[in-house]
Amino acid sequence: MGNGDTRVRGLAARAGGWSARHRWAAVGIWVLFVVLAMGLGSAAGRVDVKDSDQLKGETHTAAKIIEDAGIEEPAGETVLIQAKGAGGKATDADFRAAVAAVMKAVEGTGKVTDVTSPYDTNTISKDGRSALVQFDMRGEADTAGDRVEPVLKAVEGVQKEHGSLRIEEIGGASMMKTFSDAFGDDFEKAELSAVPVALGILLIAFGALVAALLPVLLAVSAIMATMGLMGIVSHVMPMSDTANSVMLLVGLAVGVDYCLFYLRREREERQAGRDSQTALRIAAATSGRAIIVSGVTVCVAMAGMLFTGLAEFEAMGLASLMVVAVAMVGSVTVLPALLSLLGERVEKGKIPYLHPESRLRRKRAGNRESRFWTAVLKGVLAKPVVSVVVAAGALLAIAAPALGMKTQNLTLDQEFGDSLPIVQTYNRVNDAFPGGSEPAEVVVKAADINSPEVTGALAEFKERAISSGASRGPVEIKLHDAQNLAFVYVPLVGGSDFDKAGQSLDKLRDEVRPATLGKVDGLQAPITGQVAGSKDFNDQLTGAVVPVFAFVVVFAFVLMLLSFRSLTVAITSIVLNLLSVGAAYGILVAVFQHGWGASLVGAEGVGAIITWLPLFLFVILFGLSMDYHVFVVSRIREARLRGRTTKDAIQHGVVTTAGVVTSAAVIMVAVFAIFGTLSMQSMKQMGVGLAAAVLIDATIIRGVLLPAVMALLGERNWYLPKWLNRLPDLTHDEAADAVVAPAARDDEGEPLRV
Repeated sequence: MGNGDTRVRGLAARAGGWSARHRWAAVGIWVLFVVLAMGLGSAAGRVDVKDSDQLKGETHTAAKIIEDAGIEEPAGETVLIQAKGAGGKATDADFRAAVAAVMKAVEGTGKVTDVTSPYDTNTISKDGRSALVQFDMRGEADTAGDRVEPVLKAVEGVQKEHGSLRIEEIGGASMMKTFSDAFGDDFEKAELSAVPVALGILLIAFGALVAALLPVLLAVSAIMATMGLMGIVSHVMPMSDTANSVMLLVGLAVGVDYCLFYLRREREERQAGRDSQTALRIAAATSGRAIIVSGVTVCVAMAGMLFTGLAEFEAMGLASLMVVAVAMVGSVTVLPALLSLLGERVEKGKIPYLHPESRLRRKRAGNRESRFWTAVLKGVLAKPVVSVVVAAGALLAIAAPALGMKTQNLTLDQEFGDSLPIVQTYNRVNDAFPGGSEPAEVVVKAADINSPEVTGALAEFKERAISSGASRGPVEIKLHDAQNLAFVYVPLVGGSDFDKAGQSLDKLRDEVRPATLGKVDGLQAPITGQVAGSKDFNDQLTGAVVPVFAFVVVFAFVLMLLSFRSLTVAITSIVLNLLSVGAAYGILVAVFQHGWGASLVGAEGVGAIITWLPLFLFVILFGLSMDYHVFVVSRIREARLRGRTTKDAIQHGVVTTAGVVTSAAVIMVAVFAIFGTLSMQSMKQMGVGLAAAVLIDATIIRGVLLPAVMALLGERNWYLPKWLNRLPDLTHDEAADAVVAPAARDDEGEPLRV
């Protein structure tokens, strides 16, 4: 800079320049890419993650044995028959009549099989007041919820005839139907409402319909293309509905943000008097570069999920990575082409009192800085030490509850509360039959399942499971002679209390099994079930935390170092992002674990954070935080290179980006907050955690801590040890400008070397 050379260099600038010169070709290539991706993806179909691949460990082994044997376990259903009064017993005549009536009613529907009497299976509670009629739904378990309604109505009919008893049905199929009826459209509505919310905020930000539509259309087209790519890629790495939803969430957030950054800079340069070509070239060289740096950093963060070894996380990570990459490419290629095509028409559809030009008439053209952030920055830069101490202290205080974070898979009543009758039934079954609603399942595979040795080991396992205190029974054994398999169902002491049930599971795995089934040569007996799955998931996720954190932090550090050629900027970026994530963790624990202020967000203190959320939040937030950080620091560095003092550059960079960062943050917070309105506590936790973190990041971190820390560091912000000078130089783009700038000098008047 300062030498009169106004050529633009760098990938973003060249891409934007080419697209602006070949605008129809750029738009055509993008449309062709989206159409081809969708067409090929539709033709290929999507391969989803199998149950057997969801987890490693015993849960995976058990699922694989069942899958290889070709056995499709049916959806099991249970009818609880319970005396309402203190004196009623399962031995009473009216109780026996109710049991018989239930069995006859459900069999009469033709939808069930293997109906068993509690008097034959000994599924009568210890106090003798409750009994369970058990049966399986015919057909595939995945679709059993669609066929269970006649059975539910039959049970309701028996209940009406026996008012002195409580007769309620629960099971995989009935829960599937109940939750589908109550919450089935919840997630879909949230996804659909995210787009109009984003559009509404953009209308306010831009004040013109065309300008507001561009980011949304590009984000949606990137999402559509990625959905097609997911179908193709799923044949190598299976995908899932969860991955699809996360992809949509991330794609909308970053897609809109990237276009917003680009469009606002192009608009700003035009308002400053640049012609449209020059404005577009400056936007490509500055915001375009920030988008690429941010996009690559987000992709690296998302790639961290691939190190978990969990199929669901791997699918979410790959899907998110792809949509960020596609949105990034679209923002630096097709967007400049569209802006070149539209020219001044991008301001079409002006909204009265919202369009910036109506406000600018009351201002000078150059006064585009936020008054609010100008006032805030004045105080921050005047007393940077106080600002750092107060802001960092506040964030550390907010993060403090995270030290006591407890994670677990939420039980039914934790996830949905007790508003639904079936949740109350679930609790009653667990009270009467601890662990009975979700027993541990031992999948026994032997060369000959009916051999005396195996039969004896099964009988001994059944006896020791109860005598060890792991179960109170009844322990049920179901043989599959043709496949030489046996399924052993063991209700765990502890029931829906996952901590206590986990201790019972450990007894089964570590004490009972080795002493019984473990003595038979060649026999496999992995233990699965809800409690086992939760424990295996927790163990595997815990083992993945360190590798994922290390991968994301190290690679983000390297990318920031290469992008800004400053060791100081790279270190402060990581520290500030970790502080932002820590604050989000603290809010989650305070609200959802301890219940502090939970009612304000329509939530409950459920005593735990859903197992997958902390790692998921870290990866997502660490990536998305880079959006704002790269954008703001790039603007500060750009101003410093143009000759401003470090202090002036910080103020200029923060206040001139405040509008776009605020708009981007409001969109993200609004979209994430939508998910916080869903009925499931796990979705509330995700939505509130993401929204709170983005809000903190865009205000306290970028508006107070970042400028205060940079003000304290001064010229040390741009420090790079001599031994790192051989690193690739990726900082060229921001030197592009249409105006010849004075030579940049440091605060002592010496030429600035960055």
